[in-house]
Amino acid sequence: MDPMSVRRVTAPALSLAELVDLTHEVADEVRRGCHQVQADADQRWHVRLRHDENVDVWLISWTTDQGTQLHDHGGSSGAYTVVEGVLNEAVWTPGGHELRETARGEGDTVVFGEHYVHDVRNVERRTAVSVHAYSPPLSSMSYYDVEHGQLLKLASMWTDDPEAEAPTSVTQRHAS
Repeated sequence: MDPMSVRRVTAPALSLAELVDLTHEVADEVRRGCHQVQADADQRWHVRLRHDENVDVWLISWTTDQGTQLHDHGGSSGAYTVVEGVLNEAVWTPGGHELRETARGEGDTVVFGEHYVHDVRNVERRTAVSVHAYSPPLSSMSYYDVEHGQLLKLASMWTDDPEAEAPTSVTQRHAS
């Protein structure tokens, strides 16, 4: 068994519907000015807004060309709601042999189960803002590439931060 797939769960995970409701609630709080949003062109700005044994909630800003590497959430389910701007999401669909890209605009919500693999980025000039919730709380992530129509796992790491820098082996591979 892959040691990165072992997870101790002490509290029940939120349902997908509860994750959607939570990201909508927090997105509304952001729109009302309850949470300060910052933008940093050098690295994605993010802050954890809530954390307990059931769920983590993060507020993230994305300036032009900021994005993630293709990744999963280590067995956590999740949802994210775009509060401002547009985010492009590339999703791996098992059996699809390629990534499918979709633009997610203001008010759009994406909900996903524990085996979801995606890449999110801002390709627009305007800064994008999004709210993300993970349940159970994030504890690991794996990073991937697509080669010859197959999903290839490049690395896994323990982390409770959805914005943790991908391992060097992953970033070097994508820089070449």
